[in-house]
Amino acid sequence: MPLKAENDKEQIKKRIKENKTYLEERVGVGTSFDVGVREMKILGQQIEVVYCNSLVDSLSVIELLRELLRLVDLHKTGTDVKEVIKNHLAHEQVTEIKTLDEAVDNMLSGLIVIFIDGQSIGLVVDTRHYPGRQPAEPDIERVVRGSKDGFTENIIENIGLIRRRIRDERFRTEMLKVGERSKTDVSLIYLKDVADPGLVKALKKEIKKIEVDGIPMADKTIEEFVIKQGLNPYPLVRYTERPDVAAAHILEGHVLVVCDTSPSIIIFPTTFFHHVQHAEEYRQTPVVGGFLRWSRFIAILLSIFLVPLWLVLVMNPDVLPDWLNFLGPGKKDYHLPIVLQILMAEVGIEIIRMAAVHTPTSLSTALGLIAAVLIGQIAVQVGVFIPEVILYSSVSAIGAFATPSYELSEANKIIRILLIIIVAIFGVPGFMFGMTLLILYLARVKNLNTPFLWPFIPFYPVAMFNVFVRTSLPLARIRPSIVRPQNKLRQPKENNG
Repeated sequence: MPLKAENDKEQIKKRIKENKTYLEERVGVGTSFDVGVREMKILGQQIEVVYCNSLVDSLSVIELLRELLRLVDLHKTGTDVKEVIKNHLAHEQVTEIKTLDEAVDNMLSGLIVIFIDGQSIGLVVDTRHYPGRQPAEPDIERVVRGSKDGFTENIIENIGLIRRRIRDERFRTEMLKVGERSKTDVSLIYLKDVADPGLVKALKKEIKKIEVDGIPMADKTIEEFVIKQGLNPYPLVRYTERPDVAAAHILEGHVLVVCDTSPSIIIFPTTFFHHVQHAEEYRQTPVVGGFLRWSRFIAILLSIFLVPLWLVLVMNPDVLPDWLNFLGPGKKDYHLPIVLQILMAEVGIEIIRMAAVHTPTSLSTALGLIAAVLIGQIAVQVGVFIPEVILYSSVSAIGAFATPSYELSEANKIIRILLIIIVAIFGVPGFMFGMTLLILYLARVKNLNTPFLWPFIPFYPVAMFNVFVRTSLPLARIRPSIVRPQNKLRQPKENNG
C-alpha cells in the first residue's frame, strides 16, 4: 500500500526517456514480451506509444499509428504537437492523464498510452479487445422459448447486452476497480430514478473498502466481502447468466454488480423466493407459467423433506395406515441400517454429480451407464441398498436438479442431510423440531437489511400472491416493495401522471 501511495504522486516527466525508465522498472517494458513500445518522431518531437499486445485490438493500434505518421506530411514543425496528435487520433475515446500510475493502470487495462517529449501530459486511447467467447445460452438457465444469448467474461459486452434491453437515459453503469494487483473492473448497474440510493451508496462503499491483491474468482469474491455469510449455507444473493433476467430485475429496482472475467452477475437484494423463479415461467402463458412454478415448488420440497419423512415412517411403522404400508422397506433382511444406506446414497449421488461435471462430453454416456447399472442395480442385488433407498434418494436428487438456483439446491442438500441425522437420533420429534428450527433460522436471516423469507415473513399478502401465482405482466403494476424503489409504479403513463 505505501508503494501505491508513492506512485500516485509520480507525475509524467517531460523527458520521454525518464518515462520509459519508469515503465521498464514498473511493468517490465523490454522484459515482458506482451508489453509493446513504438517510438516515433512526429513533427520534430519524439513520441512513445505503449500498450499491452494481448489486451488491445491490433488493427485499431495499426490504424492509429498510420494516422500519426500522416501528420508529418500534413503539418509543419513548431505547432502544438499534443493538440495536433489529440485531434488526429481517430477514436471515440481520447483522454488526458497526468500521472505515471494512471498510465500503468490504463495500459494494463488494454488502453494505449502516448507520451510526447516535452509534455507532462499523456494521451490515453481506448483500444481494448479482451480475449473471450461469443455470447451463448447459459447451460444452467436454459429455456424452451426465449433469447439464446448469455453473458460472457467481457464486462463491456455484458453491459451492452443489458443496455440493449433497457434503452433508458436513467440507466447508470458506475465503474470501480478492485484488487491492488489485478485491478479488476467492477460495475454497479441500476436505474437512477428507481433504485434505492441508500442501497447504491452502501454497495459502492463496501466495494471500495475491499483490500486484496486480486479477485481471480471475480463476483464470488465480491460477494464474500460485501455479504457476511458466516456458516449460513443459503445464498444471500442471486446469480444469473441471462441478460433478460438481469434487465427484469433492474426494472424492478434491483442493483446489479457486474465483474470483469465473470459470465455471471450478482443481483441485490434478493430473498429466498427469488431463487425459485425461472425465466421459462415468463415465456409461457400465465396458466402454463403457474403450472411450471408449482411443479418446481413441489420438486424443491421433495428435495428437502422426502427422504427424512420416509425415514420417519420407516422408523415408526405404527403411524402408517394400512393402505400406506407399501411405503416401508419391502425388503426386511437388509444388511446395513437404513440411515447408513441413505447417507451412503446421498454422498454417492453427490460424487456422481461432481464426476459428471469433470467428465468430457464424449464420456458422459459411459458415466451414466456406470452410475445406473454397475452401481445402482448391482448394489441393490448384493444387498448394499434396498430398492426404496435408491428410489427416494433419486427422486430427491431430481428435485434438487429441478431447483433453478444451483446455490439453493446445494444448501437444501446440506439441510436434508442434517434432517436425516436428526431424524435418525430423535425420530418424529426430531423431524418436527428440525423443520421448525429451519423456518425460525431462515426467518432471522437478513442481507443488506432485507428479510430472507419476505414476503412470507414478514407477511405481505399481495407479494405472496405473486409468488404463488404467475400473474400477467399488464397486471403487475407495482414494483416489489422489498427493493425500496423510488418509483413504485411500473406503467409509464401512471408514473408521469
